[in-house]
Amino acid sequence: MATPFWYNAALTLIKPVYQSRIRKRAESPEQLQQELLERFGPFQTPKNKHAIWFHVVSVGETNAAQPLIEHYLKSGHPVLVTNTTKTGQTRAKSLFFKEPYLDLFQAVYLPADQKYLIRDFYQKYQPKLLLLMETELWPNLIDQAQNFNVPCLLLNARLSEKSAKGYGKVKGLTRGMLNSMQLLLAQDTATQQRYINLGIQINKTQVLGNIKFDITAPQQFIDRASELEQEWNLQGRKIITLASTHAPEEQQLIAELKATLNADPNLLCIVVPRHPERFDEVFQASQALNLRTQRRSLGQKIEVDTQIYLADSMGEMWLWYALSQASYVGGSLNEPGGGHNILEPIALNVPTILGKNYFNFQTIVDEFVEAQAVEAVDNFKQAAETLLEILNNSAKAESLNTAAQKIMQQNQGSLAKHIQVIDQYL
Repeated sequence: MATPFWYNAALTLIKPVYQSRIRKRAESPEQLQQELLERFGPFQTPKNKHAIWFHVVSVGETNAAQPLIEHYLKSGHPVLVTNTTKTGQTRAKSLFFKEPYLDLFQAVYLPADQKYLIRDFYQKYQPKLLLLMETELWPNLIDQAQNFNVPCLLLNARLSEKSAKGYGKVKGLTRGMLNSMQLLLAQDTATQQRYINLGIQINKTQVLGNIKFDITAPQQFIDRASELEQEWNLQGRKIITLASTHAPEEQQLIAELKATLNADPNLLCIVVPRHPERFDEVFQASQALNLRTQRRSLGQKIEVDTQIYLADSMGEMWLWYALSQASYVGGSLNEPGGGHNILEPIALNVPTILGKNYFNFQTIVDEFVEAQAVEAVDNFKQAAETLLEILNNSAKAESLNTAAQKIMQQNQGSLAKHIQVIDQYL
């Protein structure tokens, strides 16, 4: 399948816009230079040729791929990770760019999907296998895999109705791209059917469940949480974490919690915004509500009178969940929303709620909502009330937890099935 002329022409036209966006958000000239080289060449020398290449978009996909990447690094395979976002790359490096994996692991940005760039990248890195996570489909990336005889698999595949409609608008491009892959491993039958409707041959698809259920909290964060409980005297505190939040979720939720925060000195709210560029804005929102706020980025600790702790750091989400007794998973009461991964707090036995706009995780969340294992709320007032009820009603917290753990156990095993399939291509 050669990619159509119109697609490559469109990429050429939008390239300057893309480059100017990268320049705008660059934090330093060195970082900008590095990112431009990784996205537009000339590409840096590979640490290892013939690596297993994982392409993961951002933090969520990196976390989903983590156990797979770890498995192959532990088995002695070199691994190349490409990301589309800075937060995703930061996460990948924090997980694997360290001993004992330093010689085997490399993380770079995915080049822009222009044919000549992607071709150069394949020539330079000569990957053994290309593994795409969840929904990250780029026509030239997949087309050139075929040209270089690199097997290409879509792992843990998910596709919302909304995304399927988008791909459906360019059905010719989509069909060719999907059939250039060796295999698509779907999370559920609804996803499999959406891809079949878009034109993939049914014999190229399997339903293997969702790797994200095979999740275990890293021990280092559990240990660190115990240390901080002692160091910061948190034993008597009632702690809510507002995780992966988007505008206007932080401001609205802490406004709803404000009266209780002022009335109950033991109540503490940890806020973890999804995007680093919003950290200052969230701090100002908290200040505007006259709430006593400390910041992780300034090395501040939670004091006796801290009401809001702004966790403006990267790669520490597990730590904040491990300190919590209730959590709200964000990106789900903003518009259009979409939601984020509820399985992380649940893996730590933290009773969890989220907003109604969770279409990115529809099948997972629906199963939990149906079993009364999480609560999906309609608005910010209801979110605040439900979080406080969980903190003050141990029977409610217990019942959410028990139901959630039951679903987790029923759904485990996808990771082993994925490894079994991938191994056939090694």
